[in-house]
Amino acid sequence: MSTLTPSNPLLQMIRRRYPDLTGKVLLQSVTLPMLGIALFLIAWQLIAPQINTSLGNFPTPANVWEQAGALWQEHENEQDRAAKFVEMQETRNARILADNPDAETLIRPYPGAPTFFDQIGTSLVTVLAGFFLATLIAVPLGVLIGLNRYFSAAANPIIQIFKPVSPLAWLPLVTMVVSATYVSDDPMFEKAFITSMITVTLCSLWPTLINTSTGVAQVNPDLVNVSRVLRLPFWTHARKVVLPAAVPMIFTGLRVSLGIAWMVLIAAEMLAQNPGLGKFVWDEFQNGSSESLSRIMVAVLAIGFIGYALDRVMLIVQRKVAWDE
Repeated sequence: MSTLTPSNPLLQMIRRRYPDLTGKVLLQSVTLPMLGIALFLIAWQLIAPQINTSLGNFPTPANVWEQAGALWQEHENEQDRAAKFVEMQETRNARILADNPDAETLIRPYPGAPTFFDQIGTSLVTVLAGFFLATLIAVPLGVLIGLNRYFSAAANPIIQIFKPVSPLAWLPLVTMVVSATYVSDDPMFEKAFITSMITVTLCSLWPTLINTSTGVAQVNPDLVNVSRVLRLPFWTHARKVVLPAAVPMIFTGLRVSLGIAWMVLIAAEMLAQNPGLGKFVWDEFQNGSSESLSRIMVAVLAIGFIGYALDRVMLIVQRKVAWDE
């Protein structure tokens, strides 16, 4: 089988990175996914007009593309309004300071409704905050469980009970607890953000916790014996021997946790009406306009693409860090 014959810089770069890659393999890796997407779009285009709902026919790919452009235009228009709003305040403040240099001035935030792309940003910040909090809890706890069989036996029933609990069950409890305990005249974060973040944390920490404890428990006994012979202190043993050996399993858990966190967040935002993509979907459903289904499909595709992108990012990090990749 002949290898690639580079004819442009992109192919040259691919050949340098993958010297054994053949033209046939590259062709298959590109054409087959493109063929699958094309068949999906054709089937969608043919089936969608046959589905009638109370809001009209199910949107075709062309309808969804059109609404994606409309949502982007709405975002651009809102950004222009926000810029003009700030500019007006700055002009007014300059006039006030010209008359009275000691006067106190302020810039109020733009009061307009968040756009679709603002909601994407809100959801991304929330899911990453919840995921990092879950990681901070799950990895150290998983190491302790993996190192101590007595602690593992005590923690196992708790893990098995809480692991399958749905975010829909956690959300009312988290909402009530946050409302009762997070009370401040000048809160650093919105209660909606805290509620969504804690819900994501509670539902997504289990894969990382279980994989970390399993990876630690399966560390090569020879490495453990060497550590004992050298009489390494506990933290040195955990940092130099256990964690490096368990990294592949930890990252496997982290990838699963991040996927769960993204799914949980959308459900939590829909149920609690907290800012984010979930609220956007629910608002469009309640809106009931002729474009609502197309706009919801835009959100569905955005959720899918973002979830895929988050997984790819974690995979790249895993390949950089894990020794078995």
